[in-house]
Amino acid sequence: MTALPTRMTAIAIPAPGGPEALVPQEIAVPQPGDGEILVKVAAAGVNRPDVAQRRGVYPPPKGAPETPGLEIAGGVVALGKGVTRWKIGDKVMALVVGGGYAEYCLAYENHALPIPPGLSMVEAAAIPETFFTVWHNVFERGALQRGETLLVHGGTSGIGTVAIQLAKQFGARVITTAGSAEKCDAARKLGADVAVNYKTDDFVAATKAATDGKGADVILDMVGGDYIERNYEAAGVEGRIVQIAFQGSPKATVDFRRIMLKRLHHTGSTLRSRSVADKGAIAKAIEQQVLPLIAAGKVKPIMDSTFPLREAAAAHARMESSAHIGKIVLTL
Repeated sequence: MTALPTRMTAIAIPAPGGPEALVPQEIAVPQPGDGEILVKVAAAGVNRPDVAQRRGVYPPPKGAPETPGLEIAGGVVALGKGVTRWKIGDKVMALVVGGGYAEYCLAYENHALPIPPGLSMVEAAAIPETFFTVWHNVFERGALQRGETLLVHGGTSGIGTVAIQLAKQFGARVITTAGSAEKCDAARKLGADVAVNYKTDDFVAATKAATDGKGADVILDMVGGDYIERNYEAAGVEGRIVQIAFQGSPKATVDFRRIMLKRLHHTGSTLRSRSVADKGAIAKAIEQQVLPLIAAGKVKPIMDSTFPLREAAAAHARMESSAHIGKIVLTL
């Protein structure tokens, strides 16, 4: 077997800032610990938490790599003690706690999944962060049921494109918001029943109209700010609002009487800081419930663009332009 290198190229953030803060540098190749695998990265997904980390507002959890990147696809090249599921040479996609923007990256063996047949490495790298997030927040925390209505903001984001597809596959009705006519058309092509241009139309009124005044059963929100109170208006009785990010402000003035009058549930979660066991349980559910849909071609990662690893700054600029539809991925 070819010996592994001791040094690798990774993307560093010497100081918080704009996309230009992402700088290639040489660092040591990590060594797998108990229950970990070392993956030679072929592609790494770009996500909003990476942008927040680069800006200095979402630091890595204690013990996590400083290198950004939360999802990868590639080949297993080394095994830590106790690893039984994978062998050297296996192709995997994995949720990672950090370190994805690099030539090699560690992953816990139970956070890695087999790549469905027919998927490229680039497509596989676009799956873990978004699919883990959507599954846990829409179907576990939000408890979306067949016949219910999901309102998902940012319908053409990586999260949004996955939420639309999965909700439709599990028998729900989908209303989504997007920032242009082009993006609304793209959301409808993915299966959204109603797509609302939030720049020209009121998503609360549109949601009420689409549900005969009832409101949405589940709302997936990554905006925050004044959307919080508007989500309370758009939600139906016993509605579940799941907060996964704050692209706007994390603070808002809200009339909380709607929570009592409608018996609303407002919850939220982050994924990165969850325990190894928690993320392993989500991975298991996805393997059982979602990977068969991907293998059958019923659900797929929607790709926007790819950039070489050394051009991570350009990938972040693309994400922050909000012009993208679907996932942005770094290639090696």
